[in-house]
Amino acid sequence: MRSMKDKEEIRERMKGSPRLKRFLDWMIMNQRDARPRWYIRLLAPLYQHRGQGSKIYWSVRMDTPPYRRFWLGRKSVVESYCCINNAVGDVTIGDHTRIGIHCTVIGPVCIGSNVNLAQGITVTALNHNFEDTTKRIDEQGISTKPVVIDDDVWIGANAVILPGVTIGQHAVIAAGAVVTKDVPDYSLVAGVPAKEIKKLRE
Repeated sequence: MRSMKDKEEIRERMKGSPRLKRFLDWMIMNQRDARPRWYIRLLAPLYQHRGQGSKIYWSVRMDTPPYRRFWLGRKSVVESYCCINNAVGDVTIGDHTRIGIHCTVIGPVCIGSNVNLAQGITVTALNHNFEDTTKRIDEQGISTKPVVIDDDVWIGANAVILPGVTIGQHAVIAAGAVVTKDVPDYSLVAGVPAKEIKKLRE
């Protein structure tokens, strides 16, 4: 079994060799489906970290190629019909955290401990570039800005957390909110775009 240090060295070596990265990317990812090939998905439990007592339901779509990190903490749960994608950035989830039914998490995303995501939430650090009007959008590539969700956060159903957002400790995101900027600790936000409507601690 490879140590975490060995795995990081392999990842860094791949990043330093674009030709090797392209070849391995073709071997690992189905380019049409934009997800790992079936034989890579079979090996996923060998390279993903799943903490003691954690659970990922069988229907979860785990788009987690081995050249990025997926980390699930102790006694955390990823519920049915979620999609977890770390193809363009690591996804880490802390201890005692629940990712609700039909949620989508696209890295790079760091979710803390004792976090509760309700149903149908999108947390994405990825955006498609579109500024050059002389090219099709699908020719312009992507950009990423990490999303951080601190410990002890509650996010209501169908909320959307956009790239670059940091959500502070013990914050509450109302159902249906679209979060476009950072959320301070101990605050309740709601709306489209989300705005702070209440301090939970003065």
